[in-house]
Amino acid sequence: MKKIYLCLLLLVTAGWAIAQSNAVIKGKISSSDKQPVPFVTVALQQTQRATTAGEDGHFEIINVKPGTYTIEVSAVGLLSQTKQVTVSHGGTVEVSFELKEDARQLDNVVVNARRRMNQKVVSIGKAGISPMDLPQAVSVVDEAMLKEQQANRLSDAIRNVNGISMGSQRASTQETFFARGYNMGAGNYFKNGSRSNSSGMPEMSGLEKVEVLKGSAAILYGNVSPGGIINMVTKKPKFNFGGEVSLRAGSYGLVKPSFDVYGPINKNIAYRLNGTYEKANSFRDEVSSERFYVNPSFLFKLGKNTELVVEGDYLYHEFTPDFGIGSLADTIITPVPRNTFYGVSWQYAKTQQASASAALRHSINDNWQLNVTSSYQNYSRDYFSTERIQAKANGDWARPMARTYTAQDYGVITADLTGQFKTWKLEHKLLVGADADMYDDINDRYALNSLKAGIYDTINLLNSNKYKARTDVPVATKTYLTHTPTTRFGAYVQDLISITSKLKLLAGIRWSTQSVGVPDTTYSTTGKNANGVGDNTVNSAFSPRLGLVYKPFNNTTVFASYANSFVVNSGTDVYGAALDPSTINQYEIGVKNDFYGGMLSLNVTAYRIKNNNLAQTAPFLADGTTPNNNTNIKQLTGETTSDGVEVDVLAQPIRGLHVNAGYSWNYLRYTETPDAKGNYEEGERLVGAPEHTANMSAFYTIQNGALSRLKFGAQLFYTGDRVGGWNNQKQQTQTYDRRIFVDGFTTLDLSVGYTWKSISALARVSNVTNTYSYYVHENYSVNPIPPTQFLATVAYRF
Repeated sequence: MKKIYLCLLLLVTAGWAIAQSNAVIKGKISSSDKQPVPFVTVALQQTQRATTAGEDGHFEIINVKPGTYTIEVSAVGLLSQTKQVTVSHGGTVEVSFELKEDARQLDNVVVNARRRMNQKVVSIGKAGISPMDLPQAVSVVDEAMLKEQQANRLSDAIRNVNGISMGSQRASTQETFFARGYNMGAGNYFKNGSRSNSSGMPEMSGLEKVEVLKGSAAILYGNVSPGGIINMVTKKPKFNFGGEVSLRAGSYGLVKPSFDVYGPINKNIAYRLNGTYEKANSFRDEVSSERFYVNPSFLFKLGKNTELVVEGDYLYHEFTPDFGIGSLADTIITPVPRNTFYGVSWQYAKTQQASASAALRHSINDNWQLNVTSSYQNYSRDYFSTERIQAKANGDWARPMARTYTAQDYGVITADLTGQFKTWKLEHKLLVGADADMYDDINDRYALNSLKAGIYDTINLLNSNKYKARTDVPVATKTYLTHTPTTRFGAYVQDLISITSKLKLLAGIRWSTQSVGVPDTTYSTTGKNANGVGDNTVNSAFSPRLGLVYKPFNNTTVFASYANSFVVNSGTDVYGAALDPSTINQYEIGVKNDFYGGMLSLNVTAYRIKNNNLAQTAPFLADGTTPNNNTNIKQLTGETTSDGVEVDVLAQPIRGLHVNAGYSWNYLRYTETPDAKGNYEEGERLVGAPEHTANMSAFYTIQNGALSRLKFGAQLFYTGDRVGGWNNQKQQTQTYDRRIFVDGFTTLDLSVGYTWKSISALARVSNVTNTYSYYVHENYSVNPIPPTQFLATVAYRF
């Protein structure tokens, strides 16, 4: 930790060297109808320095030496405009621009311009605090990056965020992410600020950006895992007509047409409608996927200071469940080609996800705003498949099979009041809010009466000729249905206090309560209902937060923060009893820097997270020998500690070149566990998350000449050594190490594209080196990463 503090000190010292002059030029860029124009490039011609206007149209160029300068405003779709200004030492000059172009031209500015890293305010933060004033690390994968990298799944976006890594693709039914070492779980995924079911594969074509708030978000959202939360922000209506149609095609039969159209219905109502259809096979034998998505939304101006956004979306996804290549003798990854498939040709999973939401925003006056959001979501999955690939050392595998239907109804309402005011000489940015949500988990259970102990047949993973595999579809009989209701409520207050222009304090507290109902069971054969026995499990707690922000220079922020939270653990222990909640303490320090007028941003964060009693899936049932196949049966495993460092870099050294890079190190291990038999070994790293990750993405667009608008890109992603399988236990019956050690891997993607008038084309070759590695979920779902693949998108913008 001493090295971390030294690193932060050196960065602050570097900021001092750069910030020799503190004159400031700032202003706002607006359209002819007085609306802010975001992300426009603002340059000082005499210095080669430049910045980008923020989302509200404001810009700021700091550390300008005294003198006379010409400010140039330029972007795709705009005629360049210039103004001359004179600045003095220590002074501030304000200058504004009004753009006369029509709305269609301005829309191109939004698509092509870039913001620097520490300008990207995340809506998931609720209070609208500037990243430079927030004692917490944030990351935003914006629309430009999603388009450049042709993101098809959420993992394509998240791999650009250091500290967040994909740990597994259990049966290819969902992507599981780890944040600062901890499994993000079902409660850490949001869409437009409302909690979203994480059991499916979200559609990326309808997203404007992906926000990641790292570290503790308990004060804002209550029962969330400690590593961070992900918020998917959908595309919103506009009062100018425009849109895009595109066709994406790639290896293994991928075909994906998409459309996006928006515009005004009248002066007070705007709409947006986007959707896509996707059909693809896979590099995995007998694996395929088909999905459909549509996302309509409407914006109503209810008055000068009030607007309402009403939105719905629907996703249908039918695909082949795929547990990959599995393992031998619990710890050996099956040595077979990556395309090898061990399921049956007819197995399936059919997922549907529908949601509706309404977001009301009302400006009480210039300083106070009220936001009220409500949403409803329904999720379901119909699943029939062979399962966990756990073979003997000789390759013999008794194939288990399961038929299930799961669903969830989920409703949430949130109200937030934000305001700015002064008390004496202190400036305040206050957030007061409350949220309530209720969901019902539904599970249909089926019996496969023709199977003995749920085993479909026996095959050999190493020799397909050893046994004759079955191909028939067993008869599945519905046996019973369970409903498990859960309700949550939270109230919170948070205040960002500006003690001086350089020193700020963020303080807040939340009170949360959660009630998990006793499951009700309805038996299909008799129709009788068996109400759950016992009382609801109720847990309540306060979650405080405290952070200090110091800005020694205009371009540098140093921060330290502490947050306490609790996680209500779902499921039961091996004896059927409810689990106690886990208490978490998190400490974070960091420095954020914007150098050379925003041409280079460099952030470094260090953290420590201590979970007093981490809940994980129990490996065995109560007898200690029978393997547990139910993820709702868990155990409290003792204290864990996660230490880590994250480095974020964003550079725009020359016009047309954009570089995004990052590195993270994480050390999550058991630090205090009971001495009794069956508890995990202290000091052992937890399975799942890698120790090191790194990412780099660079795109350059030629600005002038015959090759103008030709774009080149490269993306490099590194996932370090990981541990799969199971952690070792004290006095365990196994005489071998239960962990699976997986080597790290690096993938390289190369892209090229061209834009001509309203037509654009972009092609990518992924995993150029054809690297072979795996994502491992425990020891039964070992999914190979894709080989070298080709992907291209052609789009027409109108």
